[in-house]
Amino acid sequence: MRRLSIVKELLLSLVERKKFFLAPLVIILVLMIVFILLAEIPALTPFIYAIF
Repeated sequence: MRRLSIVKELLLSLVERKKFFLAPLVIILVLMIVFILLAEIPALTPFIYAIF
């Protein structure tokens, strides 16, 4: 639950300070984290490798 609050706080900070140019960076980082977490599941590994 704490991780979600950190992400929420980061996004609210970006909107409040009008740092919209950082949004693609945040999106790419989140996608990379998701792929890394999915790659650790042995049953899903072949599907992740097929994407790349």
